[in-house]
Amino acid sequence: MSTTITTSHTPDVFSSHERQGNAWVYTDIVKDHFFNPRNLVMDKPPEHYDGVGMVGSPACGDAMKIWITVDKKKDKIIECKWQTFGCASAIGSTSMMSVVVTENGGMPIEEALKLRPQDIMARLGGLPVRKVHCSVLGDKALRSAINDYFRRSGQKERIVDEGKKLVDKVLKIYDKDIEEAVLEGARTVEDVQKKTKVGTGDPSCLPEVEQLIRFYIEKYYG
Repeated sequence: MSTTITTSHTPDVFSSHERQGNAWVYTDIVKDHFFNPRNLVMDKPPEHYDGVGMVGSPACGDAMKIWITVDKKKDKIIECKWQTFGCASAIGSTSMMSVVVTENGGMPIEEALKLRPQDIMARLGGLPVRKVHCSVLGDKALRSAINDYFRRSGQKERIVDEGKKLVDKVLKIYDKDIEEAVLEGARTVEDVQKKTKVGTGDPSCLPEVEQLIRFYIEKYYG
């Protein structure tokens, strides 16, 4: 879990423009969740849980596993435990996500399914530009755990299809994720990777990613 945390005591060698929007420095909230992660599973996984989800691979980068407990009468997530292999941003993002879905008595499942990386980043006060991609795994792992709960509880009609086509089989990135990245300003494979990490888990998918980028740019921007 080791990483270098930049603090306000670092010499001021960056321009004000580079510092805007947390371009290079971790916020105090991110540092707090890294050094004091909430709901982290240190040893054995929980004995009792209703759903489990995992995305990523330690062999190629960040990996995340999430266990959820559900209040079945209220259809709310009341507990969210996790393990993450990754940097301070990945750990901080997962920690915050676990807080968001369990605070105030728990988050309704339908609302949890709509949780986006931007929501987690907003609660963290932002992330360094080069680390924004680390926030995208949490919501995917959460949806995977919720879908697992649906399967275990016989609610197959509620299972959410992540997208029309799976592009990166390791990180579970779909064509819909590429589409969203283009709509948010991505124009190259490198741009899309910064937002989604696509191809870092399954490099063989990159030619397809290029085709999808061209398709969505043509579709939305002519």
